[in-house]
Amino acid sequence: MKIIMLGAPGAGKGTQAKMIAEKYGIPHVSTGDIFRANIKNGTELGMEAKKYMDQGLLVPDELTVKILLDRVAQADCAKGYVLDGFPRTIPQAEVLDEALNKLGEKIDYAINVDVPDENIVRRMSGRRACLKCGATYHIEHIPPKKEGVCDTCSSELVLRDDDRPETVQNRLKVYHEQTQPLIDFYTAKGVLKTVDGTVDMKDVFAAITNILG
Repeated sequence: MKIIMLGAPGAGKGTQAKMIAEKYGIPHVSTGDIFRANIKNGTELGMEAKKYMDQGLLVPDELTVKILLDRVAQADCAKGYVLDGFPRTIPQAEVLDEALNKLGEKIDYAINVDVPDENIVRRMSGRRACLKCGATYHIEHIPPKKEGVCDTCSSELVLRDDDRPETVQNRLKVYHEQTQPLIDFYTAKGVLKTVDGTVDMKDVFAAITNILG
């Protein structure tokens, strides 16, 4: 079972990907994690990717797909995998499709966790983080016992730059321009399934497991 997770930043697709991986006994494959592992292990592909990353450039699609295919060719992916964070654009999806076709494989499901923009802005701008111990909170859903203070180490909680409304709006704009077209791409292939990401996390997961069976 080869699954791709789609959804805007903050839609909760990473959390759902981990839960799917656990339930179905397949790896959660995040491109960020693969890059870090390859760089840490000093692989040839990792060193090539590092050249781009060190210059603040995006790693080219062909190289990203090579690193990804190298990961999914490993024994633990024999029964399938959940891709999180890739593909992000149509060219990436096409390169991935082409590479899988050569192996006689294809993506079985593209699951779109659908959350309206205004919900995402509210969700992310409500996050608070402790920079000292790494604990995270949400002013509505997981508030600290004392406002603005970490339960664990009593340090001050902050709103990270990444979670500021203007930053979130900008990330959503990029998402709609680049990643939204993937929804049409996978719809045309007959593998797209959309779930309502505004409901409780457990209900989102129940809807996904209904689809996957």
